[in-house]
Amino acid sequence: MSGVPSKPRILHGAFVEFGLSVPPLLVAFQYNPLQLTRNRELTFAPMAQPAPRATRAYPNPTPPEPRPLRDFHGRKQFEDLDELRKNQLVTVQEQTIGFDVRLDATDKLDERDGIAEQFGIAPQLSTLELMVCPKGEGVLGGVVSELLGQPKDYIHPRRANPPLILFIFGRKRVLPVNINSIHITETEFSADLNPVRANVAVSLTVIEGKNAPYTYSRLMTETMSVLNLANIGDVADVVIPG
Repeated sequence: MSGVPSKPRILHGAFVEFGLSVPPLLVAFQYNPLQLTRNRELTFAPMAQPAPRATRAYPNPTPPEPRPLRDFHGRKQFEDLDELRKNQLVTVQEQTIGFDVRLDATDKLDERDGIAEQFGIAPQLSTLELMVCPKGEGVLGGVVSELLGQPKDYIHPRRANPPLILFIFGRKRVLPVNINSIHITETEFSADLNPVRANVAVSLTVIEGKNAPYTYSRLMTETMSVLNLANIGDVADVVIPG
């Protein structure tokens, strides 16, 4: 044996709660998603034109300026793309991400793991459920706060919002997200009716802005785009009209 591992180490994605919390919420994906969908929607609209100023009619008025070309819906048509770029209003929506997480206790059961034998995958599913519930009313958090001699709202301030979650998927994507929905499908159970297999469909919205995690991930995206310049020679195979 050379000591070199036969298989490369595979990074696993995870959900990690952002900030101090008791109990901390963390779910590392047992199996990375087979596919991941990312969507970003944009809407385009022409800039509103100012209303014409009222004028009084005089003899021999100057002829009116020619009216701009308009399409079937009455929108102004631009022959100059630079003019269009300056005048149209573009609204960019936040990125949404969707994928399925598969959980299976089979490997842990084969290893005689005590938690898996007693509870199956219930601990992981429970953590995912808590990620979409307000933590300000959490029972364990209040107990821990009292043991620390702190007010109940010291660790979790009372608020109606669920915890803020980081979606970590490799070294280049560390994204703060809001969880839009979690659909859990339990497909197999133990003799005690604990779930041992499940599929979890997740929908996320990325929290964009100048926060540190998003800024880091945006920098990684821009860096990957710069690396794409290495393929600049491929432009020779693109037909550009003269």
